[in-house]
Order: sequence, then C-alpha cells, then structure tokens
Amino acid sequence: MRPTIQTFFDPATFTATHLIWDPQTRAAAVIDPVLDFEPKAAKLSTASADQVLAAVRDQGLHLVYVLETHAHADHLSAADYIRKATGAKVVIGAHIREVQKTFIPVFEADDVSDDGRVFDVLMDEGETLPLGELTLSVLHTPGHTPACVTYLIGDAAFVGDTLFMPDYGTARADFPGGDAATLYRSIQKILALPPETRVFVGHDYLPSGRQDYRWETTVAEERARNVHVHEGIDEAEFVSMRQARDASLAAPTLILPSLQVNIRAGALPPPTPSGHVYLRLPVTQA
Repeated sequence: MRPTIQTFFDPATFTATHLIWDPQTRAAAVIDPVLDFEPKAAKLSTASADQVLAAVRDQGLHLVYVLETHAHADHLSAADYIRKATGAKVVIGAHIREVQKTFIPVFEADDVSDDGRVFDVLMDEGETLPLGELTLSVLHTPGHTPACVTYLIGDAAFVGDTLFMPDYGTARADFPGGDAATLYRSIQKILALPPETRVFVGHDYLPSGRQDYRWETTVAEERARNVHVHEGIDEAEFVSMRQARDASLAAPTLILPSLQVNIRAGALPPPTPSGHVYLRLPVTQA
C-alpha cells in the first residue's frame, strides 16, 4: 500500500521533516521534526513543529508516532514537544543507547539514563509497528551514527542522513561511533531495495548547478547517479573518498545544543531551582 506523504523543509537547518499517513485510516507518523533554535540569542521556537501539527489537524489525521532516524547533530528535535501535544509515541533505533553512553558524560547529563527509556519505543532491525493498515519496519543503517535507522513504510524508505539526493551524495561518517566502511555497507542495504522504492532524505544542501531543494528520489536513481556511491563504486574507494571529505568538514553549528537535547528525545535539560533552563557548552583547550 502506498502511504500519503507531506514534507516540510526547514531552510535554517536544511532539514526535511516528513509527515506520513495511511489514507484509509488516517493514522500518521512524523519523521525528524525540528525544534527551531537561534543560537546567537539562544532562543527556541516551535514554529516548524506547529506547521506539522496544523497539517495533522487540517488533514484529519491521528498522529501515532514521532519517528527519529537518529540523534541529530544539526538540529534540535521537536519530538518531545509533539509527544506532549498529541500523545504520539517517540520511536528511535535501539542503538541510541550507545549514543547516550557517549554523550551523557560529555554534558554531565545526570538526569538522563543511558538505557533509552526517555524514548517510548526502541526498534531493532526487522521489527515492525502498525500504522493503520500500513506496516512500518526498520533497517539498521549505521555509519553516520551508531543508531541510524531507515524506516520502510509501504513503497517508501525514509533514510535520514545516510543518503542524500543523488547529486549531493552521502552523510559524513566522522562523528563519535561513525565509520565510513559501516556507512557503505548500510547504503548497500538501502540500494538492495526494489528499484522503484521511493527514497526520502533527511536533508538537502544545494550542490552547484541546482537552485531548488529536493527530498524525494528512488533507489534506481541512487544506484545510477549518486555521486559518492553509484553502482561500480567499491567499499575501499568510498571509504577513501568519505574520509578525505570528512577531514575537510567543520562541525555542525548546532552540534552541542542539538546532541544534549536529542539524547533526551527532544526534551530540554531540567530547570534550575530558579526556573532557568541552560544548555551546556563544554570547553576544550588547545
């Protein structure tokens, strides 16, 4: 069965948030919602998430799940905000525990357990959830992070940051727990899906020669034209390219605020006794 999909693009973080629903029952899920954060003023806004919630109401949908493809390093998640607004369950790959174990000590986030319990559902490869008359299943696709998953719903694959549009390529693999060879193998799992499978990416960055943002392609198009990993590119060639490219990349602007919120399923750190909420900025000295 073919799900209905509406995408919301956030140009501040280049993030594509996908709203998916079963046209028969109106049961719905949202993938990778954005909590707006302006770092210079440390100002939060729910404008992007509210657009999604307005669409849920306008379409007469029942939001069942908030699906996270991984713990994002480039935007804060609105998962907890949407959970509180709708009662939807927050779902993520079971390997989020590894990410929590890495970053809880970095931020001294003593309020968070590293067992994933702040999320409602942890999924391993091959596990499924019902979405109305549709079935949602999971591929574990690590490499960008240890917890990355691809959600398969009907004829669509939601790949998060693992793959981008064919003219842009693939995710970086230099975050803690990332690995270029692992990423290559994960991508091969996605490319082994039926060629007509619709592929929905989690970000789009405009490559030279393109001026419009895009977020939908197909497995066949990725196999034929992905600039990093098209057919004929072997693992060694990909790893060499990916490692050289990653060495030239700066850290994402929002990596520190994002990770300490996203290991909490989009919740903010607890307030101080005076009622203020603070995000921590670990300082290293050269």
